[in-house]
Amino acid sequence: MKGQSVGYIRVSSIDQNTARQLDGVELDASFEDHCSGKDTNRPQLKACLKHLRAGDRLHVHSIDRLARSLKDLQVLVEELTEQGISIQFHKENLTFTGDSNPMHTLMFQMMGAFAEFERSMIRERQREGIAAARKQGKQIGAKPKLSAEQVEELKGRVAAGEHKKVLARAFGVSRQTLYNVLNHTALTD
Repeated sequence: MKGQSVGYIRVSSIDQNTARQLDGVELDASFEDHCSGKDTNRPQLKACLKHLRAGDRLHVHSIDRLARSLKDLQVLVEELTEQGISIQFHKENLTFTGDSNPMHTLMFQMMGAFAEFERSMIRERQREGIAAARKQGKQIGAKPKLSAEQVEELKGRVAAGEHKKVLARAFGVSRQTLYNVLNHTALTD
């Protein structure tokens, strides 16, 4: 019995286009994630792995779409091929069936290492960008919910014995935000 052709597609963010991945590949089912490939904790990857059966072929546009970690990549491919599922990476023109092919294994490990390296370079550029933005005085992350004056007023009113729940409501913030502000200012005082 011929198995299914199943596609797995991944992009890193919601606004990225998935159309070019597996374009023209006839699939019986496909699974699409819009999240980072930093680990295998992805809802549609999990659903895809649960769906696959012996005799099926998993189609993936490129190695880095399946995983950005060489270890995760090796584990996924090994587990799938042991279950009788073949994996085809279209961009690299590599297919893994569980049969030992030293050239495929070498290419696979090299491409996986490049994907992992690229992921670490992305993180490094991100850190550098954040550091440069902070150095220029740019706001990184969410803007503070309370101004410095409001924080001072809040601290004074808490010290005077006013209830935190009432203060949080009066300042239009959650109690957790209020506690975070009080704890943060206590640490920096």
